[in-house]
Amino acid sequence: MEYLRGNVHKTPVVTSQTTNEKTGKKVYMKLENHQKTGAFKYRGASYKLSRLTPAQLEAGVVTASAGNHAQGVALAAKKLNAVATIFMPEGTPSAKVEATRGYGAVVKLVGQSFQEAYTASLEHKKLTGATYVHPFDDYDIMAGQGSIGVEMLEEIPQLDTIIVPIGGGGLISGIAVAAKMIKPSIKIIGVQAANAPSMFKSYYTKDDHVLLDSCSTIAEGIAVKQPGELTQQVVRQYVDEIYCVSESEIAYAMIYLLERTKSLVEGAGASALAALLAYNDKIDSEHTGVIVSGGNLDLGKMGEIQALSLKSNHKTITKEQITAL
Repeated sequence: MEYLRGNVHKTPVVTSQTTNEKTGKKVYMKLENHQKTGAFKYRGASYKLSRLTPAQLEAGVVTASAGNHAQGVALAAKKLNAVATIFMPEGTPSAKVEATRGYGAVVKLVGQSFQEAYTASLEHKKLTGATYVHPFDDYDIMAGQGSIGVEMLEEIPQLDTIIVPIGGGGLISGIAVAAKMIKPSIKIIGVQAANAPSMFKSYYTKDDHVLLDSCSTIAEGIAVKQPGELTQQVVRQYVDEIYCVSESEIAYAMIYLLERTKSLVEGAGASALAALLAYNDKIDSEHTGVIVSGGNLDLGKMGEIQALSLKSNHKTITKEQITAL
């Protein structure tokens, strides 16, 4: 982990009096949208690549990503003089695609979802012998993301709960293990978009083979059809609860963060706060950490997000509704 201390930003933690009053809790928002590449993913990618052998780096690295992991791998590879090839879904926001290319990676746009891009990236690995850097289902990736939990507890040891977005599960797995090693009593709450509840279903049904038909959400950073094999086991062991939030609740949290903390946040990055606002009465906590995981938003969608946020009425979504989907 010492490698990360010198290579990633120690991101700020901010509070908001309005949010504290609204929730009746002391809320601490960890702004990973201020991380290098604009999201937490650089932590895991940087740590993973630092663990590769010279031969593995020489072979080049390949991955698939909805955007933020792509940028993390691209920058980490550039710093180590390795060639990175990134497969991204065709609908990935142009800002993320261009940023990834800007860090020097070769970008290939394939398919409508992460799953299709992922399949294409595995084929590339077979054909070229490149080293695979999985976006979440890798213990080194999880360990790198876990540095967030370490930083938070170093800065705010009184935290009793951390709320974390979930896509494939790498972020929450790393944070949950790291935080509970430091403070076993801490609660870890996960959040998924109701339109992409793969880990939610895996967690509550104990089904190891969840595969969603679709996962269309404004939180494209957590739109994952299938949880990781490794991450879903870690999540079951270390995570205390998972909630789902609607599209309008995510949009409302994005606008709220822009207005209250002057932070531009993407859908995935706002989902943890969306859950706190929607399920506040169910979350028994005094000192609550919220992971704002990324800020790589396509600004062309702001009008749509603002309109969607007005529809939010914070009617919570039940487990029965999600597992019946």
